[in-house]
Amino acid sequence: MGALFNISEVLTMAIQMEDNGAAFYRKAAELREDKDQVDYLLQLARMEDDHKQIFAKMRDAAGGEQEGSQFDLYNEGGLYLAGIASGHRVEGSPAIADTLTGDEPMVDILKIAVELEKEAILFYLGLKDVVPQDMGCDQIDSIIAEEKSHIVILTGELKKLESPAA
Repeated sequence: MGALFNISEVLTMAIQMEDNGAAFYRKAAELREDKDQVDYLLQLARMEDDHKQIFAKMRDAAGGEQEGSQFDLYNEGGLYLAGIASGHRVEGSPAIADTLTGDEPMVDILKIAVELEKEAILFYLGLKDVVPQDMGCDQIDSIIAEEKSHIVILTGELKKLESPAA
């Protein structure tokens, strides 16, 4: 028999991902000495905190286990979500944050962050398939748009850092 999860549990996964993302950026900030880099990374952490709050509100609105709100983790949508959520390179994975030493160039941190944001988008696209419209599916679209904007922001910063000094 497949493992069943209700919508609240799925949203809890999303909350954990955002919490991990914020922790990743905070850990990277702790290891930096450059004030501008620290401020930039902390700004990214706050963006993840905002997403966490949105998912928490959606979970509260879902009201815990509800009739008809469960799905089989081993169906196509559930497998997709489980695969993304349990991956080692999901946004802000604690395992990735733990590998940071402070010796990484900012470019490397931002490249990791771009990849993690992409993985988050994949998760949220799958989440849209299991979150009913009346439980905040439109908010997921907003978060996906914000995650995309994070990629644009991170990529822009990467280009600045990688361009030869004038």
